[in-house]
Amino acid sequence: MKKFTCLDLFCGAGGLSEGFLETNKFDFLGHVEWEKPMVDTLRNNLVKRWKYSEDKAKESVIQFDIQKTDELLFGNWPEETMKDYAKANSDIVAKKGLDGIIGKKTVDVVIGGPPCQAYSLAGRAQDPNSMKNDYRNYLFESFVKIVEHYRPKVFVFENVPGMLSARPGDTLVIERICKAFNEIGYEIRSPQKMKKSIYCASDFEVPQNRNRVIIFGVDKNSEYKTEDFYEALNAQKLTGPKKTVRDAIGAMPKFRELEHPYKKGNANVSHELIGNEVISQHEARYHNKRDIQVFRKWVSQKMNDIPNEEKLEFYKQVSGKTTNHNKYRSLEWDKPSPTIVSHLHKDGLMFIHPDEEQGRSITIREAALLQSFPMDYEFIGSNAYCYKMIGNAVPVLFAKSIAKAVSSVLEVNDR
Repeated sequence: MKKFTCLDLFCGAGGLSEGFLETNKFDFLGHVEWEKPMVDTLRNNLVKRWKYSEDKAKESVIQFDIQKTDELLFGNWPEETMKDYAKANSDIVAKKGLDGIIGKKTVDVVIGGPPCQAYSLAGRAQDPNSMKNDYRNYLFESFVKIVEHYRPKVFVFENVPGMLSARPGDTLVIERICKAFNEIGYEIRSPQKMKKSIYCASDFEVPQNRNRVIIFGVDKNSEYKTEDFYEALNAQKLTGPKKTVRDAIGAMPKFRELEHPYKKGNANVSHELIGNEVISQHEARYHNKRDIQVFRKWVSQKMNDIPNEEKLEFYKQVSGKTTNHNKYRSLEWDKPSPTIVSHLHKDGLMFIHPDEEQGRSITIREAALLQSFPMDYEFIGSNAYCYKMIGNAVPVLFAKSIAKAVSSVLEVNDR
């Protein structure tokens, strides 16, 4: 069976790549990511789960700053300035860049999503300049350059809905994106129609309410039409009940609070596993006595449902501090999870486990399952960084639905 060639930019821990691989319809020519724990995680997954050799994984997953687009494409990295890059990647990448890896092959599909923090409503609310000066506003330009260079049949650009209202330099980012792709001969939906491109991951078997903008782009001179891809993605939507928190993590081994917390190495331990079933990266994070009591009260009294002003007053009573933003939230067994976010690397107060007896927040493995990662997908890095990369990832089953949509359209036109 013929496979379509694919390139993943800003690949992170590999959520998009994993979804595309699981369809068995795509052959990846490369993945590009800047942060080392994410690079290590994806390389490890490709070796252990997809049977890549160590050398192939190192060559395929490139640790590089995508803003240096020419160096990424063509290689020839100067030793004196690129020692770390060269050490982290295979020689062929350092010498010949992506072009050296891809050679004479055509790239059928380019996928990716630039970091979303500059576009997110939460990030803009917390920044005094509403993220207008954040360099990440313009990372899409590197994506555009690589699309222009390889001329794929279609590209998939994923990001947060806040991208549609972000306005750095007093011009809507989505207008800049549309103009940039138009100038290289690619067609995407107009900014006015882009709200129709917002999809929720829970409609695609992901046990999580996570809204994202999906932009399909096609060469204006090709036989493909953007709307064909959207129609194919719409056809992937669930027709039955949505997956819930219970579906995802209801059978996971439980924990109980320790009467006497202790220190294990440099880490504090407040909970112990019940039973003997050990699952990788399923370890309760440390919580002090106050937070454990808060978690139990929050779940038992269903405080998700009380008015926001009461939540803020509760936090003041508990902490002695005032805030304009609610600090606590519990998951609910029979609903999809709220959006898994990278803030989890700081604390789990907004992701309280729905079992009040356990008195804890979710584990790394539970966060990954709510993002629909396979149980055996390993995340490499500190616990905090694992939470961060999971929160930044594209849910695997959502990615798989996108991949099925893309392949179904390409197969029709490729016969």
